[in-house]
Amino acid sequence: MRPETVSYRIIFAKVEQNRSPNCSLWWKFLIIIMPVLCSCSTLTTQTGTVVRTIEYESTATHQNAAADNFELIGRVSVHNAQQRFSGGVRWRHTVYDDTVLLLSPLGQAVAEINRNQESVSFITSKQEVFRARNVEDLTANMLGWRLPLDGLQYWVQGLHSPQSAASVDLDSEDRTVAIRQNGWEIMFRHDKDAAKSSVHTVVRPRIIKLQFEDLNIRMVIDDWIKI
Repeated sequence: MRPETVSYRIIFAKVEQNRSPNCSLWWKFLIIIMPVLCSCSTLTTQTGTVVRTIEYESTATHQNAAADNFELIGRVSVHNAQQRFSGGVRWRHTVYDDTVLLLSPLGQAVAEINRNQESVSFITSKQEVFRARNVEDLTANMLGWRLPLDGLQYWVQGLHSPQSAASVDLDSEDRTVAIRQNGWEIMFRHDKDAAKSSVHTVVRPRIIKLQFEDLNIRMVIDDWIKI
């Protein structure tokens, strides 16, 4: 098994400050950079063998259209024909809004993406603010690649979105192996020792790989907080 290598660790410290009407960047960081080598014994994941596939129809209602609240810290790498990006990510999601912070490999803020029930905004490291109707179009224009936030709020939890039809592959322990939805293919790897505590528990994935046409996104979730 090829080892998973991590070259840095980031510790976040949120600093309170007055926010201007232009929604300037509001995260500052205490960054500790240290070499870390995660061998297969410390970060061991596995992809289950598909034993069955379930086809779902859209069941979205006002009550179930948004995923459960959470906050995650992780790493992301992206590449397509036009762009390449790798760095850190911190994402806070509630049923009312989302804040996604993208970081460079050295922990510097690259962009802050905010979404609420009224608008979507993209704030650059120079505190320039851009707006659009949805996150995918805005990130495509600003970053050169699409961030599928509508579906990703579910996919990071190992779930399909109820907002549209989906095909879901499960392994012998009913963990999600892959999802095909809205033109995206999402593949999951779980911690080897992860197991469901009950029939109603969903095992969250450790690594998520998303593909849409020539766009490939890989996300490693390092820390997860339910809020």
